[in-house]
Amino acid sequence: MTTQYIISFFVSLLTVLICTPFVIKLAYKIKATDKPNQRKVHEKMMPRLGGLAIFIGVIAGFFTAGLHTQRITGITIGAILIVIIGILDDKYELSAKIKFFGQILVAGIVVSTGLTIEFINIPFIAKIDLGFWAVPITVFWIVAITNAINLIDGLDGLAAGISAIGIATIAIIAGLAGKTLIFPLALILLGSIIGFLFYNFHPAKIFMGDTGALFLGYSISILSLLGLYKSVTLFSFIVPIIILGVPIFDTTFAIIRRTVNKQPISAPDKSHLHHRLLAMGLSHRNTVLVIYGMGILFSVSAILFETSTLYGSLFIIFALLIFFQVIAELIGLVNDRYKPFIKMYRKVTGKH
Repeated sequence: MTTQYIISFFVSLLTVLICTPFVIKLAYKIKATDKPNQRKVHEKMMPRLGGLAIFIGVIAGFFTAGLHTQRITGITIGAILIVIIGILDDKYELSAKIKFFGQILVAGIVVSTGLTIEFINIPFIAKIDLGFWAVPITVFWIVAITNAINLIDGLDGLAAGISAIGIATIAIIAGLAGKTLIFPLALILLGSIIGFLFYNFHPAKIFMGDTGALFLGYSISILSLLGLYKSVTLFSFIVPIIILGVPIFDTTFAIIRRTVNKQPISAPDKSHLHHRLLAMGLSHRNTVLVIYGMGILFSVSAILFETSTLYGSLFIIFALLIFFQVIAELIGLVNDRYKPFIKMYRKVTGKH
């Protein structure tokens, strides 16, 4: 069975390599393109339907692995609908409200199959039955993670690479835990993303667009949800959040930045993680590689967290929070004056 899964990985990869040039032509033909503006890094019109190629690769791997015999109809329908929403957005630029409604609908379909988080076990305290809250919490989980990848889709290969690192981490954790559905699904997704990166890494020939960002976010939400199915410890609930550390880190500091600078939280700007690294003089390619490094650090932390003791887990969370707070201050992710940790360190040590 493992051999079949490995074959499905390569089938997905090769399918994406073969079909992406055709998707590029289709994107230009239907005018699903991304035009440059002052907020964007690219300087020419780019096709942005790349997620369709990733999806086609996943379908090929899905059948090769024999997963079509599994009872995951709701998840499959949700994936198809999220890809349709993405294609329509790449072509017509849908409003945020329409996309949000579509995501709620998709999450509702998944939840209607019974795939929900029903309990949370808090170590040393109690097992909490979520009861009525199981449905809204699961819907929130799916919608939030579905949008997470979209938040870092700002440089060639960035969102795809971070997704690949996260999904590879899920595959490792699922493989070690003997999760026979999550493991092949993660391998198939990983194969498709790696195939797409041949065209998407700098200098990109195509962007994944919302078709890709929403589909990958949805896929990660479902993989993590399958791992959390029914009952979950408080700490295992945190593992998918650590895996998605880069987009969560960037989004958290975007909110802090706009609050501190007295700007609307939804206001777009050019002070995201990748913008700041570029402003420091890093090249496009090196900026992406540095953020990949952050993603790998989060992923290694997630694997260690999964196998660690209670106190070890608490230490990992604390260390990550301190480390990335300092990184945010060093690169000016909020603004050049917002440096509470660095100022405190200088005051304590007397160094300037």
